[in-house]
Amino acid sequence: MKKQFVLTGLGLSGILVGVLIVGLAAGFAVQNGQRGPATPAAPCGPNIPGDLGINAAKSSRCFELRMYTVDTSKSRINDLHKRFRDGEVDIFKKNGMEVLGAWQSLDDPNTLVYLLAHKDRAARDASWAAFQADPKWIELRTKYPVTLTPKIFMMSAADYSPLK
Repeated sequence: MKKQFVLTGLGLSGILVGVLIVGLAAGFAVQNGQRGPATPAAPCGPNIPGDLGINAAKSSRCFELRMYTVDTSKSRINDLHKRFRDGEVDIFKKNGMEVLGAWQSLDDPNTLVYLLAHKDRAARDASWAAFQADPKWIELRTKYPVTLTPKIFMMSAADYSPLK
């Protein structure tokens, strides 16, 4: 006897709804500029153990370089700049992040680059959690909705770096 799997209309609808919910959740996070850990927590900041820490300064802060490339079919780079200018930088500071600089990429004019400093990885994670929950951030990302693709680099200063 041959067994067959029959997918009913209700079963197919359930699968489609599930896929749609997961897709919308992922898209909503990117569209609304949600931030935070994009990769598993690796050592960052002072006293990195093992081979990774051989060239790292023992007094290094945890540096976070972020590049945000705007999806030009849905957003404009100027809206992202407005969001940073109109309060995002202040919200970073309020939640314990030091903003070391922000730049407009000349090679890709749809990309904003900025650099943050944190005491260590734990401080970074706590700051991002507070940032996400900050009512002013929620208001700002609603005012300036920007669809973007982030690239995030976590770094510790080399022992010979002038910036630690």
